Amino acid sequence: MLIKMKNSVYLLLILAMVSCKKDLNLKPFDKLSPDNAFNTEADLQLYANSFYKILPDGSSIIRGDVMSDYMGGKDVNNYIIPGAYTATQSTGWSWGDLRNVNYFLEHYGQAKIPDEAKNHYAGMARFFRAMFYFEKVKRFGDVPWYSKTMTINDQDLYKGRDPRTMVMDSVLADLDFACANIRSKKDNTCSQITKWVALAFKSRVCLFEGTFRKYHPEMSLPDNAKWLQAAADAADEVIKSAQYSLNTAGDQTMTYRNLFINETPNASEVILAYVCNKSLRVFNDANWYFTSATYGNRISLIKTFMDTYLNIDGSRFTDTPGFDTLHFEQEVKNRDLRLQQTIRMGNYKRDGQIAPPDFTYTYTGYQPLKFTMDSKATDGVAENNNSIPIIRYAEVLLNKAEAKAELNGFTTEDWNSTIRPLRQRAGLKNTDMPQLIDPYLAAKYYPGVKSVALMEIRRERGIELILEGFRFYDLMRWGLGSLLTNPYVGLYVPAMDVLMDLNEDGKPDVSFVKKIPATKVPGVYYFLIDGDQTKLSAGNSGNLIWLGNINRKWEDYKYVYPIPYNDLVLNPALLQNRLWE
Repeated sequence: MLIKMKNSVYLLLILAMVSCKKDLNLKPFDKLSPDNAFNTEADLQLYANSFYKILPDGSSIIRGDVMSDYMGGKDVNNYIIPGAYTATQSTGWSWGDLRNVNYFLEHYGQAKIPDEAKNHYAGMARFFRAMFYFEKVKRFGDVPWYSKTMTINDQDLYKGRDPRTMVMDSVLADLDFACANIRSKKDNTCSQITKWVALAFKSRVCLFEGTFRKYHPEMSLPDNAKWLQAAADAADEVIKSAQYSLNTAGDQTMTYRNLFINETPNASEVILAYVCNKSLRVFNDANWYFTSATYGNRISLIKTFMDTYLNIDGSRFTDTPGFDTLHFEQEVKNRDLRLQQTIRMGNYKRDGQIAPPDFTYTYTGYQPLKFTMDSKATDGVAENNNSIPIIRYAEVLLNKAEAKAELNGFTTEDWNSTIRPLRQRAGLKNTDMPQLIDPYLAAKYYPGVKSVALMEIRRERGIELILEGFRFYDLMRWGLGSLLTNPYVGLYVPAMDVLMDLNEDGKPDVSFVKKIPATKVPGVYYFLIDGDQTKLSAGNSGNLIWLGNINRKWEDYKYVYPIPYNDLVLNPALLQNRLWE
């Protein structure tokens, strides 16, 4: 059984309760209590299975980058439209999962099993409590810390929020216990929590907190170096275990994308996954979401991000003369091999048919394919059976590299063991660490970064983890929320009313027009430039600009979300986050 499958967990709980009737030594179904539910290791394992619902599912992961600076969609998120987002729209203030974990931690100790087993399951519970609270802190900042099961009469039920420092220290204590006590046997199904999952997740949490504290001096949060060192150490322990490695098997033009489109997770690199399975009817909706004109958000990557991919020889694409006016079919050639495994380009095919960027779905021409299957069978139904990584080894390498660079301790040896392998898998010929700051990245993304290593690590993180749900909170921790207002820039259009062959198969694919022609060329999508939602940067030519008519504004109080209005009414002691009142 795949213990990530939530319905299966609930079924097992019901069956376990019903089975009590068969044993006269157990209390009947309606009398199940801690006295008979926490006795054996099987009891603890059964209960611990219920914690897995705290993990994100596949469909939520693939939506994780919807609000970021790397892409546009069918609309602009209200969060960055002045006055459009308030506490009445805020969500996420739910605590039921925490009660379930704390109840276990209050009762697991009565099990009549060896301490090693008890500590293993306690470690799992504390891992999930850490994950639960990490998500709360990322979203809201200060939150109330509860380490006990709350009852309706508990006076702490309506207490105020505890300081972020106290909550995150408690999260770190939970993770330390989890890393020390959860069993270390590698799980090749990529569906269970192990010591290595806990360590990898700890590197993520500590990197977030360390950099958030560093880049938000206005919050006066101490000890950023302590957190960064903990991130580097946790990542290093995973690396030195030699349990995981980057997937480099097979065709180099698919080694990256194969991590995201197969039913069986690649256990060499994937540490934890949302495991889908066709026969067990466990699915995600990636195809429907990315290839529907109505169901999904029509996520489209933007040229500013495309420009960050290096040339295949390792040189910077933005050093190429005229890089900003190259036609699509030229700009995507001879680039980092991850580009063709992230967007539709060149000779990409679906069901054996050439499939260039389809403007039925994309607004910019840079159409994602990273999570979508090459068959159209699930384009209109939520039945993708490709498993979706939650944590993978590439992230661990990036976490270590960034933490060490932020600590000013990043060496050539660190580059060679973290960033170089990622670029080698991507087919780059020169993978040496650059010696000069990239002026394009400095101008468009990171003007405050003076370290060449850190600049390149951020480039690598953006490219390697694109669409995996990291980017919004990367911007939050770096203090770069203003990048969310960057324009949604698409491919270069040499002139209006020109038939463009995006994949050089001899057949035109799209034409940008001010008026749909009476006679259409078969197979051509006529993209209407209305001068409002859609424009070309130079009027009748230039880069496609999507939704430039909508005012976007970033304000720094939005680094944390507001406490939802209804929850604040129920408990005024929570107090609202600053300037969200």
